Amino acid sequence: MKRTNGIVVITICSLFATGMVAAAEDEEAVISVAGETCCFENARFSGTCQVSPGPEETCGDILAYLNNPNSVGKSYCGNTRVRGGWTQVKCEGSASASTVTCDAQLE
Repeated sequence: MKRTNGIVVITICSLFATGMVAAAEDEEAVISVAGETCCFENARFSGTCQVSPGPEETCGDILAYLNNPNSVGKSYCGNTRVRGGWTQVKCEGSASASTVTCDAQLE
């Protein structure tokens, strides 16, 4: 029984540590917002999607990702699964209620 309890404690600690790493990565994503912002629209997506490109990433890269039907692994635009039909648009102030900010990435 002690061995089972030890395994449970180790598992819980591992999950907690993983959550701390994920939270730190999210914080880093927020810090990178200070740079250029790209805005995209799609008829099948509600509102305008704002994305802050990561290091070595351009608005064109993000647009290509959103328009590639086989792309997976990044959480642009609220982790939308809408692929194809995206266009880049001029960013209108970030105070719009229909704007979704989504800049975190999964590697």
